Amino acid sequence: MTFDVNPFPNDPDRKAIWDVLVLRDIDAYLAGDWSLVQDDFIAEGFFGLHGMKSDNPDSWRMVFPRLEDYRDRWLEQSRVTAATHYAEPLRAALFRATNLIAIEISGDRAVAHKKFDGRIARSDGGSDSINWQTLYICARAAGTWKIASFVGYLPFPMGTRHG
Repeated sequence: MTFDVNPFPNDPDRKAIWDVLVLRDIDAYLAGDWSLVQDDFIAEGFFGLHGMKSDNPDSWRMVFPRLEDYRDRWLEQSRVTAATHYAEPLRAALFRATNLIAIEISGDRAVAHKKFDGRIARSDGGSDSINWQTLYICARAAGTWKIASFVGYLPFPMGTRHG
């Protein structure tokens, strides 16, 4: 089964948002190349809340007050992933574990509900669990959909973890 096929071929807005948040994100992450996604963000005013995998908003933290803070964490996680030996093709496993179907669009703003739910087998016999969700706030800027902010690392499903 092919997991990297955009589920919105006939909806240009949702197709563009999916390409930003899934296709380009995964490919850039695996390449460890931020330059492939840097233009997918609105740097001015960007922030990211870290949900601490808790469904209690009192636990959420402003870990990424600037795009540069998020970029640095993204690159660090990409390096850790690249140094891990997996027993299965990593790109296919990441697409398999990623779900982005719910995208609400209102004018030039959108909220995209990206969910991660899966396990990726490592060569050492263990596995990495990918189980959280992120709400991406997107905005159309000069006709292109970009990421304005996010609330991420929330439990999936919600209502299962308290912090």
